[in-house]
Amino acid sequence: MPERIIGILGGMGPLATADLFRRIVEKTPAKRDQDHPRIIIYNNPKIPDRTTFILGRGEDPRPELIVSARKLEECGADFIIMPCNTAHYFAEDIRKAIRIPLVSMIDETAKVVKKMGLRKVGLLATDGTIKGLVYHRALMEHGIQIAVPNKKDQELVMKAIYEGVKAGNLELGRELLLKVAKKLERRADGIIAGCTEVSVALRQEDLSVPLIDPMDVIAERAVRLALGLEDF
Repeated sequence: MPERIIGILGGMGPLATADLFRRIVEKTPAKRDQDHPRIIIYNNPKIPDRTTFILGRGEDPRPELIVSARKLEECGADFIIMPCNTAHYFAEDIRKAIRIPLVSMIDETAKVVKKMGLRKVGLLATDGTIKGLVYHRALMEHGIQIAVPNKKDQELVMKAIYEGVKAGNLELGRELLLKVAKKLERRADGIIAGCTEVSVALRQEDLSVPLIDPMDVIAERAVRLALGLEDF
């Protein structure tokens, strides 16, 4: 099977994009530079906020998402991954606009949760991801239940994401997310870091239940696809 070029549709946010690139490099079984796959990153921070649009208050991000996906396709990417959970709400719109596969971080994560044998998982994600049922649909297909934070705790999650990690205050983001995660883990067999900013801030050692990190899941899948070890 031939090697494939990874396309990363980034900018949502830039730190999460850089983090995914690092994880792909670290997860590649390489002994020298030449063993790594080719990666094209289009970091487009001008994509309108996904959550704001889903909640009915902002500009439609689809035109910029589609332009970005097409740029990656034109540059020679063989498949696309997106380090943004909420953006997967628009996955089908993007797929219709391109000829190469968009590999879903959400679907791949749901498969991993199923394989782990977890019956109920907690979800730390944006309001847009939760309201848009981005994870709910994928997990319910596998018969997996979802626990989400209460209204007050969800406000803390949003503050951690937007005023913490996205604003460059990783310490604040981590502090708030840990507070909510500790409460959520009492109600679930595992927790999904369902926002790339959550992935940047939390670690497995923070929790007493498994932390399922979609960024790790998609990084590992991208490596296998790029090296020709698996097919779509």
